[in-house]
This record gives sequence, C-alpha cells and structure tokens, in this order.
Amino acid sequence: MQCMQAVILAAGVGKRMLPLTLDLPKPLVRVAGRTIIEYVLTALPSEIDEIILIVGYKAEMIKDFLGEVYKGRVIRYVHQEKPEGTARALALAQPYISGRFILMNADDIHGAEALKEALQYPLAVLVAPYRDPSRMGVVSCREDGTLESIIEKPEHPESNVVSTGAMILDEQIFMYETPQNENGEYYINEPLKMLAADKPITVVTQPLWIPVGCPEDISLAEERLKDIEERGDT
Repeated sequence: MQCMQAVILAAGVGKRMLPLTLDLPKPLVRVAGRTIIEYVLTALPSEIDEIILIVGYKAEMIKDFLGEVYKGRVIRYVHQEKPEGTARALALAQPYISGRFILMNADDIHGAEALKEALQYPLAVLVAPYRDPSRMGVVSCREDGTLESIIEKPEHPESNVVSTGAMILDEQIFMYETPQNENGEYYINEPLKMLAADKPITVVTQPLWIPVGCPEDISLAEERLKDIEERGDT
C-alpha cells in the first residue's frame, strides 16, 4: 500500500479539561505517563509517512514537544486562528492533502489494529459504543454496514454507537459545502453524510477507543490501559 498522510486535529482550547489546560494544550496532557498526542501518533499505521497537525491553542508547546519529525514521520504544522469546528479545521489542510488520508482527533487514545483494518477500505469511519452517546456523534448505519449519517449530540440518541472521530477519507470530502451549525461552528458530520450518500463509507468497529475529554476521564483511561497491558492486548 502506498504512503499516506494523517490529519490530526489539535487546535482546541480544551475547556472541558480545565484546569489542566490552563498551562498546556490538551494533546500534551499526560495519561499513564505519556502525552495523549503520543498515543495518537503511535497508533498510526505504518503506511502513514506524513502528519498534518492542525494547531491553535498553545501551538508552540506542541511544536517544541514533537519537533519537525516524530519517529521518522515528517510533521507539517497548520495553524487555526480560531475554533470553528472540525470541518473548518480539516479545510485548512486541504492544500497539502493528496489522495487518501486518516483524520483523527488529538485527544483520543486508539487501538492500532482497527486503524490498520480501516485502511482496507477506500473510505471508512471508526465507531465504538459509548456510555453517554448524547455527548458524541451518534452513528446510523445502513443494512450493508456502510455509513448513513452521524447525528451530533442528539437529545434522544437512537443507539450508543458513536463516531470515534477517526476516519479514512480522500479529497472527495472537500466537494461538499458544510453548513454552519447553530452554535456557529462547522462540523465534518454534514459533508460526511453527503459523501456517504454518493459513496459507500465502511463502518469499522474500534475495540480500543478511550476518549479523554475531562480530568475525570484520565483515571478511567489509566485503569483501562493498565487492564489492557495486563491482558497483553494491543
């Protein structure tokens, strides 16, 4: 398989992670002794040879920590001036993207195997069950296992299966206009739904997904990582 790029969204202020994010960006918060961004980059498949990192809040700290090359992978930093949602963040990377790419958030811990599996499909979105789906994007699937839509933070979720924020996309995603959400931001879910109406997007289950959204999530993440290490899972 040819080399690919990964676009990592790391520009957010991390308000829910306060007070830890007063002095550092959320991707540099540590879980079990490692920063979250290290978990993200380590999980990337070997096919990824370039990382496009969308940065904003305390960007220099992230640049100083990772440098221009991380474990043999070149990092291109793209600055987002103000938070306007995932679709606007991804749009900043468009001039540098060629072909298929992985899109991920910089504040979730992922298992490497499911990311590798997702590369088998032209387009894919990784999903997982979540205890409080109303906080996430709830996924609706067709009978053939492809994506129908992702409903962002629904008041009455139809299921507990949510998008992990990780997906395999290509330049087709930029063909679709993204409407502005009522909160003023632009989410990737809308163009993704339009793309899914034209092309099959395979839904891949991610067995190891640990979102770290607030300080209380850190101890839960550490417990799960310890349990995984003891079992020898990857």
